[in-house]
Amino acid sequence: MSRILYRTRIKFCGMTRPGDVRLASELGVDAVGFVFAESSPRRITAGEARQLRTALAPMVSSVALFRNNTAAEVRDVVRQVRPSLLQFHGEEEDAFCRTFRVPFLKAVPMGGGETWDARALQQRWPHADGFLFDSHGTGGSGGTGHAFDWKKLPTGLHRPFVLAGGITADNVYDAILATQPWAVDVASGIELSPGIKDGDRMRRFVAEVRRADCSFN
Repeated sequence: MSRILYRTRIKFCGMTRPGDVRLASELGVDAVGFVFAESSPRRITAGEARQLRTALAPMVSSVALFRNNTAAEVRDVVRQVRPSLLQFHGEEEDAFCRTFRVPFLKAVPMGGGETWDARALQQRWPHADGFLFDSHGTGGSGGTGHAFDWKKLPTGLHRPFVLAGGITADNVYDAILATQPWAVDVASGIELSPGIKDGDRMRRFVAEVRRADCSFN
């Protein structure tokens, strides 16, 4: 029987340019994220995301990120962009998140001294397909470029989790070895400025993730 190899999924978030989307696809990332949160410097419109989505290679997923958007705004994005996954970073409760009948991740703030219990998370968002742990505090936004203490991650989760917040090519190897996430999510760590990605940083980030995966195989 062949051995199943360990592989960390990669998501590049805050995409704003077709060339960056194409390069992400060529590098073999699993997903790219489009941001619709009003306060984000990486925010784009549904129409812009629809155009960017055409640059995706087959079998690369698109993720739509929201933070306290209205139901109408989320529905418009779902209709126009047809994302594979939704990602909620605000105070959205489970009933709201599952309204749109698209798999979703719930982002969990880790940068404000919060502590979270795995069982409580899973009970509060029972329909979440996974959780994303980011370095912003409660009420804040992601994409800050700051990491949180990975030791604060709740133990005993029975769903996939995504590690985000201040992850770069310089620390993603250690992050994966320390936490063994299902996926890593990066935005500012591969950028020249918000929404403007850097090809060399993108390539190096992917190489470091794969180097970490080799440690488990």
